[in-house]
Amino acid sequence: MLGLLASVEEDGAQSQRRLAAELGIALGLVNAYLKRCIKKGLVKARQAPARRYVYYLTPQGFAEKSRLTVEYLSFSFGFFRQAKEDCAALFQHAQARGFERIALIGKSDLAEIATICAVESGIKIVATVDAMSDRGGSFIGLPLVSSIDEIEERPDAVVITDLLRSYEVSEQALAVFGEDRVLIPRLLRLRLRERGEAAQ
Repeated sequence: MLGLLASVEEDGAQSQRRLAAELGIALGLVNAYLKRCIKKGLVKARQAPARRYVYYLTPQGFAEKSRLTVEYLSFSFGFFRQAKEDCAALFQHAQARGFERIALIGKSDLAEIATICAVESGIKIVATVDAMSDRGGSFIGLPLVSSIDEIEERPDAVVITDLLRSYEVSEQALAVFGEDRVLIPRLLRLRLRERGEAAQ
């Protein structure tokens, strides 16, 4: 929603197809969101030549865009603080257990934060595993592999950093490494617990 309101503010004359491409979502979804914004009074549409429309934000739309921006930034900063705190605690725990080489499971913002914390903790990140990535790539200067089997330097433990498929990748990692060597940041543990309870 924030992306759509920002795009309309920047260039309300662009087509829905162009909006969809810019936002990386389906054309039908852009249409649905625009209709919703119009119904809520956030956006107005004016017909233009060649069966096109020009969209513009209403005062209410500007206010909503500002509110969503503040909400997004608060979430981002809150996420960063929590993730940094969680990763620092995990790496401290890892060092206490003698784990020096760690692999990250999941290419994400959390993986980037974990990499920063690893440098500060003296932990070596040997690779990032991401099933959706091509073999032989790199992620923030570290080896990027598509499966645990492709990691060249065997890790002492793994940290789950996949934000979208955390439950699935945790289950896979537990099967390979065992519970003692799979480290899960606290912010993901809450989601995994909820998922596990829902599955019962």
